[in-house]
Amino acid sequence: MAHDIVFFLAPDDETAAATSLRGPGAAFDSVTCHFIEPDTAMAEWDMYFEDPSADAPGVEQFHRWTWPEYVTAPLNDGVEVFAFPKRLTRALADASPAELEELAGRWTTRLSSEDGDDMTDDDLPAVLRGVARLAASAVRTGGGLYSWSF
Repeated sequence: MAHDIVFFLAPDDETAAATSLRGPGAAFDSVTCHFIEPDTAMAEWDMYFEDPSADAPGVEQFHRWTWPEYVTAPLNDGVEVFAFPKRLTRALADASPAELEELAGRWTTRLSSEDGDDMTDDDLPAVLRGVARLAASAVRTGGGLYSWSF
């Protein structure tokens, strides 16, 4: 499980990849959270927009899903940078407050059932709303949405 996760905007994959050693820092518009797996979160969010439901996806669904692509593969220290799929960026940008609320509830329920007392203490609905705000900016500017984690 990643300790620190930063969802951030960058103009392109090359710029996003350059963050791998030190993280995105203050130069990038970002949302930070802790103790989640960013690629799993992205896959779950993508599944939701493909087939909206209040029910969390099953293990089989996760195994069959197309996962986010690395911008930089994991380093020995665990740092990795993923690019959000364009369809997910667009879906988050276009999501209504009600859709984000339902998705946040589903995501929180799944994490709680899997992680129990070790679940992040971040405000997950606020994280998701922040990522949706970043997605809207990425769509508007033509940039990309990424995650950096350690």
